[in-house]
Amino acid sequence: MSIVVAIDGPGGVGKSSVSFAVAKNFNFMLIDTGAMYRSTALFAIKKGLAFDGEEILKMTETLDFSFKQVEDTNKVFVNSEDLSSSIRTQEVSKLASDVAKNGKLREILVKKQRELALKHSVVIEGRDIGTVVFPKAKIKLFLTADPKIRAERRYNELLAKGLDISFEKVLEELKDRDFNDSNRKESPLRQAEDAVLVDTGYLSIEEVINKVINIIKEKTEE
Repeated sequence: MSIVVAIDGPGGVGKSSVSFAVAKNFNFMLIDTGAMYRSTALFAIKKGLAFDGEEILKMTETLDFSFKQVEDTNKVFVNSEDLSSSIRTQEVSKLASDVAKNGKLREILVKKQRELALKHSVVIEGRDIGTVVFPKAKIKLFLTADPKIRAERRYNELLAKGLDISFEKVLEELKDRDFNDSNRKESPLRQAEDAVLVDTGYLSIEEVINKVINIIKEKTEE
């Protein structure tokens, strides 16, 4: 029987790093939902399809997704083609959010995420995984941290990349994202009632990973 580990939370709490490490530890498939939207956008661009029409829905139905961790990378394959690098362009990143606004398309991709979980034990992270995508998952976690701590993490990441931006700007953008995610009409960010709350604010990433691994072990033994 396959296991689903649903990890939700706002930006800057370490969901991606934790999910990658947890999936690697248990040898579970790591489903990158963002990569699925990016891949769909890339295929639509190549075929010249509108993001709000019927044709993109028909095309998305034909896409076969799979994921594989290779060293420090979670690779995404669509129809057996490795799209891990090609979906990370600025053009695709910008258009992926437009794809995600298509409610009917979201339904198709959620169905595909559920189909993957029938074949493999999976770790899947996002903002509506435990509430919408896998509401019946036995293992749900909600990562959180004070906005200022999350903004500081993001600020340091941007500085390391050589970007010139103020901490106040990063904090403002993060709070705006939190508000939009929590108040959007479709699949808003919220903690599932049966999700375990993990505050990552004053823990190192290693401490968070170990804590989550222990929670999963306890849940699987119940």
